[in-house]
Amino acid sequence: MSNADGFIEEVTEEVRKDQLFAMYKKYGWIAVVVIVGIVGGAGLIEYRKAAAKSAAQTRGDTLIAALNLDEASARNDALAAIGSSDESTAVIAEFHRAGMLMEEGDEAGALAIYDALKSNGEIYGQVATLKAILIRGNDMDMESRMSELNALSAAGNPFRTLALEQIAMAQLDAGDKDAALESLVSLLDEAGVSQSLISRTRQMIIALGGELPSDARLLSPATSAQ
Repeated sequence: MSNADGFIEEVTEEVRKDQLFAMYKKYGWIAVVVIVGIVGGAGLIEYRKAAAKSAAQTRGDTLIAALNLDEASARNDALAAIGSSDESTAVIAEFHRAGMLMEEGDEAGALAIYDALKSNGEIYGQVATLKAILIRGNDMDMESRMSELNALSAAGNPFRTLALEQIAMAQLDAGDKDAALESLVSLLDEAGVSQSLISRTRQMIIALGGELPSDARLLSPATSAQ
């Protein structure tokens, strides 16, 4: 019986091998296609990553080269050229150009750039809006100024605390000292307020004759450690 059983097992194994070989001949090409697809897809992804990295490095080098030019007019021309030829770097180049114009005292030129950037994406547009408000200051129509600042100070906005600070400045420009003090004091209770903003706010409250709230978190890191 043992010999018969062994013979049967050998025959069964051979039949299985024949069946597997037949299946491989019939469907093996599918496995080959899948493997080639996986390998080719991975290669394409890596190629695209490398191409994107190379392009980003090229854009960065071009931007740095423009910023390193000695003459202001040459820097301005180079940045303007980047803005008109490279869409992906245009916004950053324009922000640099606006900052350079401000350093040269050309507020009108900087404002023209910031106003043009207001509609360029959510974050960049908000930065441009805040920059324009800071430059215009009291020269800006108060209704428009408060409207834009209120939009920037909405809950969850990344520029909320900076906008709240500017709301207090706008109220002060409008001659409403009490409202400005109230805004500044409430700003100290905001989550995520930077240490530098806390310091500026405290100084403004003191300068306006207001009272600082007694809150341990408002102390500087050095004072808190003591």
